Amino acid sequence: MKFLFWLLVALAAIVLALFAASNRETVTLALWPLDLALQLPLYVAIVGAFLIGFLFGGLAAWNAGRHRRREARRRRRRITALEHELAATQAQLPGTAVSPPGVVAVRG
Repeated sequence: MKFLFWLLVALAAIVLALFAASNRETVTLALWPLDLALQLPLYVAIVGAFLIGFLFGGLAAWNAGRHRRREARRRRRRITALEHELAATQAQLPGTAVSPPGVVAVRG
């Protein structure tokens, strides 16, 4: 599986290098209301736009998952509290072996 991953990374790097070598012409990027203009190679403009889109998409996905992460944290705290409560209850019962939280005791 690692070999396939690195093969795809190498393939993407080769394609990106060929794209950069083929698109070295200078372009001017301007922002209309401002008197701001940048001159840079075409491949930098395109790869930069993809990178900005990737970052904004990742930020949006991370923000959308905040409810699931919050619920997972809440459930993890609840499970820990219940395990401690179970261990305390088992410690009060006579003749019962106490197992640490997270370990299930097997009785035969």
